[in-house]
Amino acid sequence: MTTSSYLAAFGLRAAPFSKEIEDADLWLPTSKVSLLDDIEDAIAERQSILLIGEPGVGKTCVLRALRKRLPEAGFRLTYCRNVNLGKRDFYRLLCSSLGLTPSSTAANLFLAVEAYVGDLRRDKIHPVFLLDEAHLLQPDLMAHLHILLNYDWDASALLSLVLIGLPELESHLARRTNRSLLTRIHHRFLIDGASVDDTAEYVRYRLGAAGAAHTLFPDDALAELHACSQGSLREIDRIATMSLRDAARRKKKLVDKDLVVRAAQVLVRDE
Repeated sequence: MTTSSYLAAFGLRAAPFSKEIEDADLWLPTSKVSLLDDIEDAIAERQSILLIGEPGVGKTCVLRALRKRLPEAGFRLTYCRNVNLGKRDFYRLLCSSLGLTPSSTAANLFLAVEAYVGDLRRDKIHPVFLLDEAHLLQPDLMAHLHILLNYDWDASALLSLVLIGLPELESHLARRTNRSLLTRIHHRFLIDGASVDDTAEYVRYRLGAAGAAHTLFPDDALAELHACSQGSLREIDRIATMSLRDAARRKKKLVDKDLVVRAAQVLVRDE
């Protein structure tokens, strides 16, 4: 069944569980709103952050909400998603992301980034480097990152690092070679998966934003959706979408529990 067909079947104006959603329309449960407040406060205080969680629990959603919140006049966010690089290639990528002309040597690349940070200080702008998938950081780069935070004889906080990754990132940082970086990480936040109530609220919010006029997932179907997804928003999106398609194909007005179970089984089988 085509996307337009299942949307029409339920009177939806857009795919409800698409990842293509504006920052302002992101859904965050109360627990993540509180987390976002803490992260915003930490960055306002020019501190660095560790943000960890299992795949699909909403780490990137939190970052996008943070991007929406922080005033552009005072902060400059730079997002790096490809960190599985050697030291020179990483700094070359970082220079490119910052709009700087990449140099040939690792030393000059680092100096270019350092000069950039210094220039922002004069403009009273605080740079924030967000390194996603940071559990993939190569050992030589992870061992070097603390130098990025060392300014004015380690007396000035000119840059905030936000390291985002899977839970094993914390154990990587605990290694002796990374202690200098770990001691400069002021806050460590764990993002948990969605609760049963979160799942229900999330599904209703996304369906409502897409134009649903009434409840499409009964309570038992939402509970099953939570169980099958294990609280992963990414899995909720996948299973809910397939469930809606199947319900439309069967000309059902509601997505019942059996349809959710069937969708989850099909997705597991197809992996």
